[in-house]
Amino acid sequence: MEKKSIWQIFRNGLIDENPTFRLLLGMCAPLAITTSASNAIGMGLATTFVLVCSNAVISALRRVIPKEVRLPAFITIIAGFVTIVSLVMQRYFASLYDSLGVFLELIVVNCIILGRAEMFASKNKVIPSLADGLGMGLGFTAALLIISTIREILGNLSWFGFSFFGDDVSGMLFFILPAGAFFVLGMLTALMNVIFAKKPAKKNDAGCAGCPGASACGGSCDRKEAEAK
Repeated sequence: MEKKSIWQIFRNGLIDENPTFRLLLGMCAPLAITTSASNAIGMGLATTFVLVCSNAVISALRRVIPKEVRLPAFITIIAGFVTIVSLVMQRYFASLYDSLGVFLELIVVNCIILGRAEMFASKNKVIPSLADGLGMGLGFTAALLIISTIREILGNLSWFGFSFFGDDVSGMLFFILPAGAFFVLGMLTALMNVIFAKKPAKKNDAGCAGCPGASACGGSCDRKEAEAK
């Protein structure tokens, strides 16, 4: 397996395997709390903090935690950092804490965090695990911000609570409702798939004459192609 650089690991979570648009993980938050950009930023940064810290601790303890109890151990570590985030937010950002409600505590069972702990942090060193957690977390935050920006602007004609036209003009209620969340998420996911779709390999029109493995296959490719025609 090709060893990836720290930048490649970070970029993988941020863009190439964005947990929301590419992997479709952790769908509760994108659908439930993206009615405002402030909620999206709060949830995204909280998740990023938990991802980075839990990845680092799990990676550092990967040779100590028995395989038989690794999942309960991972959840316990994640829950500890979620508790820290919850207490800090409750103390210093009370309004945001109230807006996020139960979804803040549900970070404990967010499949993005548990998935990265199982698939990456438990198998790699601390620095790559930190890069993986930061990339996935910021990718998740960016996805939440994009979805919430579209929903808030079209639904409330505002952004981060700043109203564009005052209280006399109302937006489209559809984008504030759950159906609007599904619609925006679906359209953005489709757009990402189109942008990052892999181009099919070019067909070798030269036949066996231009194939470097012609001597090995004995021209079987040309025969199969002729039979297909």
